[in-house]
Formats: sequence, structure tokens, C-alpha cells
Amino acid sequence: MSNFDQLHFDFYHSNYTIDDQEEGYNSHGSSGNVCGSRKTQTGEQPPAGPFAPSEMTLYSQSYTGQILQPTYSPDTPSDLSYADGFDEEPPLLEELGINFEHIWQKTLTVLNPMKPADGSIMNETDLTGPMVFCLALGATLLLAGKVHFGYVYGVSATGCLAIHALLNLMSVSGVSRGCVASVLGYCLLPMVILSSSSVVLSLQGILGTFLALFIVGWCSFSASKIFTSALAMEGQQLLIAYPCALLYGLFALLTVF
Repeated sequence: MSNFDQLHFDFYHSNYTIDDQEEGYNSHGSSGNVCGSRKTQTGEQPPAGPFAPSEMTLYSQSYTGQILQPTYSPDTPSDLSYADGFDEEPPLLEELGINFEHIWQKTLTVLNPMKPADGSIMNETDLTGPMVFCLALGATLLLAGKVHFGYVYGVSATGCLAIHALLNLMSVSGVSRGCVASVLGYCLLPMVILSSSSVVLSLQGILGTFLALFIVGWCSFSASKIFTSALAMEGQQLLIAYPCALLYGLFALLTVF
């Protein structure tokens, strides 16, 4: 057994000790640190000069802004341009074709038949005032106990088509359907006054007949004046006033009877 133990001891015995292992490990770690420090130094100091890559030059520049707050550059677009663009846009009512100043001027032109009409304003497709006056006429007839909304819109549409065809035959430049509907609708305002008076007074008499004839003449005279000024049809006002009087006579019959 002693020979076997000696053989076992000789087989596992070596000159490699723990101290040598620690020393070798330390020397290897020191050499690794040296290499690591050299790599770090070389990484912190990128090559500068004309041969340096552009990406490394960009990354080496310091960032002076704050988080989520980049520095201001005069080359970048500003929000002021967008604000100026919104300020320069026209109002919404003007984009929709609703101009209260023109509506007021057209209403005054109809209420004052002796006032000269502005052809540039009257030759517009403005249906805001006509729609309001048609609704007012139907509402005042309803207050008088007459449900004539369908008759009002039916007579208005038929009359606009008939007078549009007549004016295109008489005028040189021609006229659009929107312009005809706008003028006839604005000149319906005196008829609204007649229907409002029918709520209080009875128009089935001599006074009502004269009042209805006066209102029909008022509406037809205003419409013919506006058409002659807008379409440059001087000397043809009476020819235009006659079909307009027939149209407004139908509205007067609806109001009186």
C-alpha cells in the first residue's frame, strides 16, 4: 500500500502553486487593463482632420439643448408662418357666400325704389336673403291661418325659370339662374309686409285691393330696376316690369285670398 500511495502522490504532484496562479492572473488582468485603457483612450479621442469621417465629427459635437427642447435654428420653419396663414384666410361666412353688408345694401335698394341700384352688387348669386324672405312670407301666412309653404316655393321656382328664360332672350350678356332667383327673392320683401298686415287687417275689400296693387307695383318696379342696372338693359324697364308684376300678382292672390 505504501508503494501505491507514493505512486498516487507522484502522479498528482506538480510545481504549480496557488501563489503562482494568483500572480499569473494578476499579470494577465493588468495587461488586460492596459489594453482596455488604451482602447478607451483611442475611443475617446477620434481622429480629427480632413480625413476624419463625417459621422464621427457629428457625434463629437456637444448638444447644447435640453431634453425634448431642441435649440432654435433660423433655418427651421417657425409656427409663425402657420399663424400668419390662418390670419390671412377669409372669414367662414365670406367663404360660404354670406356677406351681411351686401345683404343690407340689397335690402335698402328694395325698400327704396328711387335709390339707384349698384349693378356689381346686384349681379351676385346670393340666396341667403331670398330664403329668409320666403320663410318670412310663409310664416306670416301661417299666422293668418293659411298654410301655403308649398305654393310659395312652387310659384317662386316656376317664376324664376320663366323670367330667366325671358331675360336671356332680351339681354345681350345673359344672366344666371342664381342671379334671377336672388333679385326676385329680395324684391319679395314688400310682399312680406303685405302678408304681415293680413294678420291684423282683412284684405278682402277695397282697402286690401289697393294695398295689394301698391305692393305688386312696388315689387315689380324694384325688380325691374335691379335687372336693368345689373344687365345694362336701359330703356327696357317696363318690358321687364310686366312679367315681374304677373309673378308678384300670384303672391298677392295667395296673401289676400
